[in-house]
Amino acid sequence: MNAGAPVAPRARLCLGVTGHREDNAAFTANAARIDAVLERLLDRIASAVDEQASSLPTGVATTRLHCLLADGADHMAAQSALRRGWELIAPLPFGLTLNVAINSHPVTAQDVRALLGGEEGTIVCAPEVRERAMRIYALAGQAHVFALADRDEAITRALLDKLAFPDDARKASNFNAESSLRAALAGRVMIEQSDLLIAVWDGGTRALVGGTGHTIQVALETGAPVLWIDANRPEHWRILSGPESLACLQGESAEEGVQQAELLHIIRRALRPAASLDHDEPHSRRASAGPETLARERLPARSNPVFHFYRRIEALFGADTVRGRFRSLRQRYETPDEVASGSAAPLLAHAGALPGHDVAQVGRIKASILRRFAWADGVSARLSDTYRGSMTSNFLLATLAIVGGIAYLPLASSDSKWIYATFELLLLLGILAITIVGQRRRWHGRWFETRRVAEYFRHAPILLLLGVMRAPGRWPLGTDTSWPEWYARHGLREVGLPRLTLTQQYLREAVGGLLKAHVVSQRDYHVVKARRLSAVHHNLDAFSEVLFKLAVVSVATYLVLKAGGELHWWSHDISHDLSYYFTFLGVLLPTLGGAIAGIRYFGDFERFAAISRVTSEKLTAIESRIEQLLAAPAGAIDYGRAADLAHAADDVVVAEIESWQAVFGGKHVTVPV
Repeated sequence: MNAGAPVAPRARLCLGVTGHREDNAAFTANAARIDAVLERLLDRIASAVDEQASSLPTGVATTRLHCLLADGADHMAAQSALRRGWELIAPLPFGLTLNVAINSHPVTAQDVRALLGGEEGTIVCAPEVRERAMRIYALAGQAHVFALADRDEAITRALLDKLAFPDDARKASNFNAESSLRAALAGRVMIEQSDLLIAVWDGGTRALVGGTGHTIQVALETGAPVLWIDANRPEHWRILSGPESLACLQGESAEEGVQQAELLHIIRRALRPAASLDHDEPHSRRASAGPETLARERLPARSNPVFHFYRRIEALFGADTVRGRFRSLRQRYETPDEVASGSAAPLLAHAGALPGHDVAQVGRIKASILRRFAWADGVSARLSDTYRGSMTSNFLLATLAIVGGIAYLPLASSDSKWIYATFELLLLLGILAITIVGQRRRWHGRWFETRRVAEYFRHAPILLLLGVMRAPGRWPLGTDTSWPEWYARHGLREVGLPRLTLTQQYLREAVGGLLKAHVVSQRDYHVVKARRLSAVHHNLDAFSEVLFKLAVVSVATYLVLKAGGELHWWSHDISHDLSYYFTFLGVLLPTLGGAIAGIRYFGDFERFAAISRVTSEKLTAIESRIEQLLAAPAGAIDYGRAADLAHAADDVVVAEIESWQAVFGGKHVTVPV
């Protein structure tokens, strides 16, 4: 392992829990049975995690359980998790105080005001309400709380209006709708963080937004598996996969052994990258790489000019000025130790200035995400030069081999042909050596893998600071390896949700200062890239056409001279004396033109330009949406809109990675024939 590489993240299983409250008839009637089944299932999950930990080099981090701390199933699961020493994470739909006030089920406005205004130990309200409040506070005190308090003021008014006017159905409906939307948002945060959602549900309606049935449906739609414990028949639990499984709830479930095997498969898939044979390089028989690949890479201080051929082609045919065409292409790679004070300094400064930010989370982003990004980005840039530069050099060496092999015609006699043949042989052997080494060392595959890791981590800090994450079922699948997605997902999990009470001011500054800046910088990058690559494609195309036209002129000129000599228009010796030169040009010009066309095909500059053009247009649309949100009056920004924008930017990144892989996925290191 390379001593300078960041340590790989430890795998961690993350569970989510949703379920009925204590006022549900089925839950109340079967609470003891539900508790017993839940305990047995959590025991099995814990045992499965321990089994996987013994075979993972870095072990497994402490399991996390996410829930909204509502009474009933949430409390039951939370207490069980704490007894096991698991981490309890609470994404709350409101600030903690308002969350306690709502979930304590007060029946009077006076009780609400007491819960909102009193200290935790001095609340004076109805005894049963105070008891429920103390239970929530006790769990919250042992949990990592991420509270969505950005709409607390409006929700508080709606709650007080509902209780102050108990006969006003509209006010009750307004509060129920608003609070349900907030519960759905917190449920989405929980789902995004969870490998498996455990749901205690009676199989009833899914129409109540933010309710248990609705949360199950959202989880299944995002690709998360659901372990359903039927509140009416707790012992008959089953695994649900995909929203279509909700249509089969009344059918007979599979045998318990089958369900247990599926549960173990889910846990294994969450903790380990999927193994596969390496199809990335057709001549390789080695198993696919895993997360250790990144740690074994090396990151020199600067790029190697020997491998600059591809980027030199881009500069020569894409730059606007002569100086730009011949500028130095030497890159200096930013190290993990330098990134925090270098390219990431503005981001960290802004993150550290967010009101009420989680200082520990910003520190984890600096120590974990940014260091891994710098390493993966530098390693990928080096491998990109190695792979693409070597393939470009193969095209050029092939041209030199052909031209060098016949160069004796205008330059020497046939007795000296062996010298030129030796030169040709050496170049051909060089091409074979580059190809064999490139295939055995997986230049193509390693570049793909490390670039995916770098791009996932590039925008990860903004997602993490907003408490947003790509749900496990929404991560893209690599063509041959899955470890980059595993590495990135568990790297983000290592940082986790911020311990934060999220406010309107926090949202506005995070969206305006972090998300917008990232979207604009990426948009500008793709605009410039699209313009440059379009120029490269056009100029290479034009250059190869010129070479072929010159070849036609060369051959035609020779034929004219030959015909004129035969017709005695001029001396026959002219065509004879120049024939070797014209033969040489007749080979040189189309061969060089073919090499240029081959480089153009290999580089696929036009398609890459199109990908960047589409990406820039998508990012421009997101920037416009951000500006509209920031122009809204105070109090109009909410977490749902901000999270949607962060997800939209994340989707653009993933779509660009998938398009990029589709273009270069089949362009392996091969001989240029």
